[in-house]
Amino acid sequence: MNNNHLIIMAGGVGSRFWPMSTPEKPKQFIDVLGIGKSLIQLTVERFNTVIPIENVWIVTSEKYKNIVKEQIPEIPETQILLEPCMRNTAPCIEYVSRKIYARYPNANLVFSPADHIVLDIETFRDVIKNSLEFTENRDAILTLGMMPTRPETGYGYIKRLQDYKTTSQQDKVQSSIFKVEAFKEKPNLETAKSYLNEGGYYWNAGIFIWNAKMVVNTISNLVPDLASVFDNIEPYFYTEKEQEIVNQYFPTCPNISIDYAVMEKSKEVFVYPANFGWSDLGTWGSLYTHLQHDENNNASVGQNINLIECKNCVVHTPKERKVVIQGLDNYIIAENDNTLLICKKDDEQKIKDWQK
Repeated sequence: MNNNHLIIMAGGVGSRFWPMSTPEKPKQFIDVLGIGKSLIQLTVERFNTVIPIENVWIVTSEKYKNIVKEQIPEIPETQILLEPCMRNTAPCIEYVSRKIYARYPNANLVFSPADHIVLDIETFRDVIKNSLEFTENRDAILTLGMMPTRPETGYGYIKRLQDYKTTSQQDKVQSSIFKVEAFKEKPNLETAKSYLNEGGYYWNAGIFIWNAKMVVNTISNLVPDLASVFDNIEPYFYTEKEQEIVNQYFPTCPNISIDYAVMEKSKEVFVYPANFGWSDLGTWGSLYTHLQHDENNNASVGQNINLIECKNCVVHTPKERKVVIQGLDNYIIAENDNTLLICKKDDEQKIKDWQK
């Protein structure tokens, strides 16, 4: 039996991609790249030769249940776990890990966001296979560290312990796996530059690999108030009352990320440096870099877009409406339903405020 399970975390609202992404249908369920597949569909697809579809779980908001069922009908409904409210990543990970562990105590788990992209799929799959071999019989938490290509201020960083690494052939891991020294918050530009100059720093991709027993034991030890919430829920796993009990107790979970709750406290966290063309697609600017550009450095998603005397713009109008834009430089133009956004790319951090 394949003991490897994939958990896709798909509860975010993607507010920085407004108006394309809305609370009713956030970016993980949208064909952001204009290729006929949503980001969550691409996420499931990139794991399909590593983890069997019957071992895929999705944790999302209860209001996105029907979207998940529509976009990924092959996943059993019992493996779509519904959060009644947002409580960050630690409660999400505790919920699904406790449920899987109750039925599959030898499970080995990969946690992945639903809304990232990967360009080099084969390298990605090799990294995941190696990672699962590393954590299968080890009390270790493995996180993937992306090789930084620029002094990025929009990502958190992982600093490796320089003098500790494991390269055992028994692990079949080609690249070194290092002990983590520290997790770093999103830096300013000067700090990001210093990270690249010093070396040994990696972008935190938010992809974690650890076995179910390790998850349950670690959260029980480090976050007992979170574990105690699921002590009340666990007896109802795989029963008709599970959702009712989850709805009752889940809102009492502490609102805390897995980084704060576990990663920064555990002494058994390792980083696997990798490079497979990763992006979290967190902003319009990051989407712009991953779309094809025309001769004037414009990037667009849509069927009837005509850009005249424009340059360095990103346009996302996926409907069939004809769009003509003239004379803009370095702008975001995005349309969805009855909302049109036109703003400077340099001001995209203000978008979250404008949609209120």
